[in-house]
Amino acid sequence: MIKRNTGRSSGGAWYECCGKGEDEWGRCGDRITILPAVLLWLIGTGGLLAQSVRLDPASFPPRLPQGQLVVYDQSEKMLVPADTLLPGVQVAKTPPRVSFAFYPGQDYPGNPWSNWADGTVRQGKYYSAIGDHRGPDGNAFVFEYDPEAVSEEKFFLKLVDLKLLLRQPEGHYSPGKIHSRLDFGSDGWLYCATHRGSPRYTTAQYHYQGDWIVRCDPETGRAEVVVHAPVGKHCIPCSVLDPERMIFYGGTAAGEGSEVRFFAYDIPGRRLLCDFPDGPARYMILAASTGRVYFTSKNTETPLLRFDPRNPAALESLPVTIGIRAATRETPQGIVYTVSQGQAGSESRLYAFDVRNESVRELGTAAVGRQQYIASLDADPSGRYLYYIPGAHGGSTTDGSPVVQYDTRTGRKKVLAFLHPYFQQKYGISLVGTYSTAVDEEGKRLFITWNVSRGSRAWDCCGVMVVEIPESER
Repeated sequence: MIKRNTGRSSGGAWYECCGKGEDEWGRCGDRITILPAVLLWLIGTGGLLAQSVRLDPASFPPRLPQGQLVVYDQSEKMLVPADTLLPGVQVAKTPPRVSFAFYPGQDYPGNPWSNWADGTVRQGKYYSAIGDHRGPDGNAFVFEYDPEAVSEEKFFLKLVDLKLLLRQPEGHYSPGKIHSRLDFGSDGWLYCATHRGSPRYTTAQYHYQGDWIVRCDPETGRAEVVVHAPVGKHCIPCSVLDPERMIFYGGTAAGEGSEVRFFAYDIPGRRLLCDFPDGPARYMILAASTGRVYFTSKNTETPLLRFDPRNPAALESLPVTIGIRAATRETPQGIVYTVSQGQAGSESRLYAFDVRNESVRELGTAAVGRQQYIASLDADPSGRYLYYIPGAHGGSTTDGSPVVQYDTRTGRKKVLAFLHPYFQQKYGISLVGTYSTAVDEEGKRLFITWNVSRGSRAWDCCGVMVVEIPESER
């Protein structure tokens, strides 16, 4: 059962750039209340089903067994390590309580439905994006997920529907992915950028001019385009927003070809501050305390480049090297933690970057098993613990879909839960990887957007999970 609740002070939602439009989930800005037909609470060590549950990967929208729309679990079986666990990696003593729900809007097969954007938490609510990865008529959504909306219920709020927002003419390119970070500005708006589903559609045949920076206001449900094609005929798979200075930094990918660029866009002034070649392909460091941004060219472990908005005419090269496939926000200690690429046979390694003296300290390997690729890295509010999940691009189950905690004081790696094969056997879903994790402001909850396989070879849909980290484990 889906119930709409539009009781926002604005009196409804609207689009600055698209006019009106509505689908079966309601207008963007409408609250989606999930009222489970069977709300399953499984607290304790309840046993798994004797036979694994099987779901149909060709069925949309995706549904959990027995009509359940939200499931809650806490089991000692989540503490059974995978046989790939490396020596020295610890396992938690108390299992976390977790909840899981499929995202709404996945009403038709994607190519596949996927998460690529790194989400964020604000006031206990989780903001994330999924897309259908299609083209040229792709689509993607931004959602707010509030685990405290109403007792024993979960709420989704759809904030952006790209097709409704952009309203591209038939046959024109419409992005099927949001691959950038989602970041709040000091103005209260949430910012992100769009990306192609496939390079074959970012061509003149589909009238491609470039991708979009967009924003939405969770308080009113309003969404609008900030700018179209800040770098002409380039997608924007990488971004970070400086919320105080309101500068949107982007790393691009050419619609046709392999060129990658770096740009800075002044949001209040609505002007491009710079556009340089050899930009970051996937992630950047923002030093919030100084306003400086750092990246490595084309996502390799090369000398670190620095951009200072006080000197927008040039990039400066620093005499340090670091890997940056994902990065945390700056901690209270003035540290930004990063993890290196971990693909094509390379080892993922953790680094600590001190923004005060621009020094780099290598912390060691991030892997807890065979999987190396990590696409989201988060620090808790104290700056002590890091959280991540190896196996971003579909390989997490190899290591048991582990939720990893890294202690920055001791260098200890600890798995809080092995979610595979538990969820596969019980609900017929394999949690195969994520590009989006976020820790709440109290360090108590870890939000995860999973790419989910219901029996498909890779994955076919997306779900959101809340991991409640036991106090004894933090």
